[in-house]
Amino acid sequence: METIYSENHKLRDAQTELYGGQLVYPFERPSRLDYIHERLTEVGLGPISAPDSFGMAPILAVHDFAYVAFLQSAWDRWQAAGFEGEAIANAWPARRMVQTCPTHIDGQLGYYALAAETSITQGTWQAALSSAHVALTGAERVRAGAQSCFALCRPPGHHAAKDLYGGYCFLNNSAIAAQHFRDNGMARVAILDVDFHHGNGTQDIFYDREDVLFVSLHGAPEYAFPYFLGYANETGTGAGEGFTLNLPMPPGTGFDIWRTALATALERVAEYAPDALIVSLGVDSFETDPISFFKLTSSDFTIMGADIAAAGLPTLFVMEGGYDIAEIGINTVNVLEGFQGH
Repeated sequence: METIYSENHKLRDAQTELYGGQLVYPFERPSRLDYIHERLTEVGLGPISAPDSFGMAPILAVHDFAYVAFLQSAWDRWQAAGFEGEAIANAWPARRMVQTCPTHIDGQLGYYALAAETSITQGTWQAALSSAHVALTGAERVRAGAQSCFALCRPPGHHAAKDLYGGYCFLNNSAIAAQHFRDNGMARVAILDVDFHHGNGTQDIFYDREDVLFVSLHGAPEYAFPYFLGYANETGTGAGEGFTLNLPMPPGTGFDIWRTALATALERVAEYAPDALIVSLGVDSFETDPISFFKLTSSDFTIMGADIAAAGLPTLFVMEGGYDIAEIGINTVNVLEGFQGH
């Protein structure tokens, strides 16, 4: 299996995350990909290639123009306003407030942020854009006939909505790849999100559409970020009714229950019969991940990969979360090896 990877992910090296009432070094950090890259090389999974450039059109096919312009300029404008730390939102257009984008950068951060844990830093935009091109290059490989490809994306993407960032995500890599498939001849695309956290951004982007199926296995939003999306009764709207499937699970969920949910998800994918499958691959369902509450083990990820392979679909894996840094390489590559060894 070929991996698409860019060193540009290191341009985003945020120093601050709001967690537990403190500013801490972010869980989402450059070393995550170092461990994955090292493991890929160690096991010889396949070639590791640099991404191609696709310009801005595939980005703007998914994300709002004004939002993208905000991301491009936010860091420079934050500095120009005289702020010294990293850019973190501190005010939001909450219930019964005016939903109008402010002019000042401090207000715009809150307008476009879905959460306060994710700062914008020098290099954030460049890294996010490169990450999207990693996903697009992987999509092109699959579109050209590869049975599978791994887009080693960072920053991740599945929390980014059409005009919202947060959860460490700025551009929705899986959604951009899905739209690229659609714009280049594929009639139906399925996205299977196995990250511990609900892919709220991906759901938001395709919620009223029937040409992209979204299925997510995740921590119950009563207890887990992003809290305000991902309930089982969210199934789509309008033309998209029935094309979103959420499978939330409670704290302490082990692999037996999780695998049963995966079987349900894959049954829905098979029923949909897509031209290609995109897997939003998070390994933060691991038993010692610091910001999740599932109990999957390293060997479980190998079985996960084999189960996904049994669907028999051209498959693009897009890297999302996973924050047990020491184990992220093993767990990620176990999924891919399980897929290849099926």
